[in-house]
Parts: sequence; structure tokens; C-alpha cells
Amino acid sequence: MAARHRSRTAALAVAAVLVALPAAVGCDAVDKALDCVQTADSIADSVTDLQQAVENAKDDPGQADEALDSIDKNLGKISDETDDADINKAVDDLQSAVKNVRTAIDNGDATPDISPVTDAAGELTKVCTP
Repeated sequence: MAARHRSRTAALAVAAVLVALPAAVGCDAVDKALDCVQTADSIADSVTDLQQAVENAKDDPGQADEALDSIDKNLGKISDETDDADINKAVDDLQSAVKNVRTAIDNGDATPDISPVTDAAGELTKVCTP
């Protein structure tokens, strides 16, 4: 019985090493993915802020600009940290959507359609998820 227990323990130890080895090699990739997820989460918060700002535009028109600035800042962070084509495409799409909302606001639209921003932010969240 003791030999069987030792054999099982040894097998578990070998399995643990084999599982840990690829994880150790890929730490940078995992760290980048986690950074992407965290930044995408911040973007999602900014999109929520943008939605609220658009709803309250007549009370505080500057709120939307602040939310858009926050999204732009976080997109820059993701862009600087990745070379993944899917993530870069999602970032480009979201930047384009943000630019369109900003242009609409600058042209006097107090309640621009922000659904392209929310859609693009959702797509970014999907591609950032490891």
C-alpha cells in the first residue's frame, strides 16, 4: 500500500512539473493577456460612464468628453502592450467608434448613438479574454 502511495505521489509530482513548465515559459503572454483584460475592463467602465454622460448631456456636456478621453487613454495602453492582430483590430474599431461619437458631440449632437462604442468595447473584451 505504501509503495502504491509513493508511486501515486511521484506521478502527481511529475504531472505538476509538466503542467508548470509551459506555464513558466508563457508567463509574459499570460501577463500581457491579463493586462489586456484589466484594461478592457477599465474601458467597459468608461463606456458605462459614457452612456450615463450621454443620458445627462444637458446637465453636464463635458462628462462625455471625459469618458471618451478615458477610453482613448486605455486604448493607447492596450495598443502599446500588444502585437496581437485581433486585439489591434478591436482597438482600431473602438477608436473609430469613439472618434465618431466625439465628432457627433462636436457637431452639436447632445445624444449621439454610442451603440458602435459599446459593440466595439464588447468585441475588445472578447479578444482580450485569455
